Amino acid sequence: MAKITSFADESFIVRLDNLHIPLMDYLEQFGMVPIPPYIRKGNSDEEDKKTYQTTFAKEVGSTAAPTAGLHFTSELLDSLNTAYVTLHVGMGTFKPVTTPDIRDFKIHEECFSLTEEARLKIIESKNVFAVGTTTLRTLETTYLKNQFKENIHHEMTSIFLYPGKEIYSVRGLITNFHLPKSSLLMLVSAMIGREKTLSLYAEAIRHEYRFFSYGDAMLILRK
Repeated sequence: MAKITSFADESFIVRLDNLHIPLMDYLEQFGMVPIPPYIRKGNSDEEDKKTYQTTFAKEVGSTAAPTAGLHFTSELLDSLNTAYVTLHVGMGTFKPVTTPDIRDFKIHEECFSLTEEARLKIIESKNVFAVGTTTLRTLETTYLKNQFKENIHHEMTSIFLYPGKEIYSVRGLITNFHLPKSSLLMLVSAMIGREKTLSLYAEAIRHEYRFFSYGDAMLILRK
């Protein structure tokens, strides 16, 4: 039997009683991949278990895949100088900014980690390019916390990057095209400015690029 507790922010907790198998086994058997609501109204299928996942995923806990990473095959990653960070994407990543003044918006918290191996690679690199907004949130939070002087394990970030916020941790960002009014679109605008972002999106629309999670990606360089 399941007991559901709902909250004002539309989140909820499900308590499963008399569960006779490990929770993760139960979820693997009966659960569905939590794809974004704009893909088939959030109803995933068996194919999503393969396609809505990166080749480098290791840890369990993220609500969504870091979709910019979907473009990277194992062969491509082997040809690059890579460092891996972890950020467990939360449901709040799909929540639009709802306040008239974006500075008043309370953004969601997400759990992140930066290993010693990744930290050393980052500080030794002249140019760091983040693959995905989740990676950038991890890097920027770590930079502001200790400028990569220490590795971090399982801490929370509620960093909100929007136009006017300076970004220090990366030279560039590889990212998909994001939803209007989303905090992710505002993060991109923090990188290159609002007008440039709108210009790039207009160009993408003219050339019929695919948007959102299963869409195309772009490389943007910090202004």
